[in-house]
Amino acid sequence: MKESEILHHLRSTGALLHGHFLLRSGLHSDQYFQGALLLQHTLIASELCAVLAQPWQDSAIDLVLSPAIGGIIVGQELGRALKTRAVFAEKDDESGLILRRGFEIKPGERILIGEDVVTRGGRVQQAIDLARSYGGNVVGVATLIDRSAGQVDFGVPYRSLMQLNLPTYTPEECPMCQQGLPIDKPGSK
Repeated sequence: MKESEILHHLRSTGALLHGHFLLRSGLHSDQYFQGALLLQHTLIASELCAVLAQPWQDSAIDLVLSPAIGGIIVGQELGRALKTRAVFAEKDDESGLILRRGFEIKPGERILIGEDVVTRGGRVQQAIDLARSYGGNVVGVATLIDRSAGQVDFGVPYRSLMQLNLPTYTPEECPMCQQGLPIDKPGSK
């Protein structure tokens, strides 16, 4: 799938927002990818995730693990495309991410981590750590959007549909803060 087609989907669904945003990473940006606005369109979600799953088709994936909330639909659609189970991990204030709802990771299972967007990769790293704590073998990470400009390294193969090189700022250097613009925290946290 061409980058222009992906951008068309981002724009046509209203998933690429403009304003003053506080990212989960603590950084600020004047643009934000709201994956939920894209993923609510089931046919688009299915199509994009099927393309995202293609590099993993011959990897014998046993399980797709996604961090809630943003990664749930991505993980489900990756699991469908790869014909395997898909579970999600939920936020826990003490340990980062945990499995609930009877979900299991069996030792030795080959796991793909699925997520909607990565900026610094903290939530994906938590999912990797969780999978490994159960003895899972994390074979890769798949995200719709990479906001890191290719800077994250999870120590396993990482694929995204596209990189969005959107500017980010520390709160101290943020031009929107300097202008006194109100900040929005649109994420799922």
